[in-house]
Amino acid sequence: MFIDTHCHLDATEFEGAQASVIRSAQTVGVSRIVVPSVSRNNFDSVRELCQQYPNCSPAYGIHPMYVDDATPGDLAVLREYLKQHQAVAIGEIGLDFFIQHYDRARQEHFFIEQLQLAREFDLPVLLHLRRAQDTALKHLRQINGRGGHSTGLMTGIAHAFNGSRQQADEFIKLGFKLGFGGAMTYPRATKLRELAATLPLDSIVLETDAPDIPPDFLERGLPNEPQYIARIAQTLAELRGLSLEEVARVTTANALSVLPGLK
Repeated sequence: MFIDTHCHLDATEFEGAQASVIRSAQTVGVSRIVVPSVSRNNFDSVRELCQQYPNCSPAYGIHPMYVDDATPGDLAVLREYLKQHQAVAIGEIGLDFFIQHYDRARQEHFFIEQLQLAREFDLPVLLHLRRAQDTALKHLRQINGRGGHSTGLMTGIAHAFNGSRQQADEFIKLGFKLGFGGAMTYPRATKLRELAATLPLDSIVLETDAPDIPPDFLERGLPNEPQYIARIAQTLAELRGLSLEEVARVTTANALSVLPGLK
């Protein structure tokens, strides 16, 4: 069995086809799918989708690439949403310093505010990080240092991880899991594949980020789907010299440990 820890199943690419996409995933052993939001505008669609399909679990948050259009009122809405509706995490949140024109200070403000909500509601976080790992680590250390989180350190998943080994080790020290998906299947992604092969296996979770980050084996132009988790897991198994069954067992246990709301 597998868990897709990051899938935008409410995306327009899947409109009207979610039932078929879920069935295809179930046939290869995907038992749970985590569906993160990206802005206030899709909180409702994520909630309704997850109510309709019980093997889907929601996360609510404001993505760094959407904060330019967000308002302080959106944070208030998020807080009320977390009070009224069950979520397995706050996400997708984070920092994106890859695209130069985004306002970094504004991103950091919304990131910090959402980390504080995660601490208040005792929820893990799903982190989007592009060229911002060190800044994110700084804020995570600061908020963890303030205390108040009932289960100890705030944890979560560093989604689509592509940082250095040193950065990976720092996230692991904080109790985070690292998300690996389609990018790992490309033979030229040598640094990422080395991380997948050598990091502690109990630090890795599987994800697709569907419909984005298509794997190497997918025909160009087709959307990524949760059903490809099994073949992504096979790549991880080959990189580590393990059986597919062992990779499925451990990565599922890792996902359940960092996202206890899935249990």
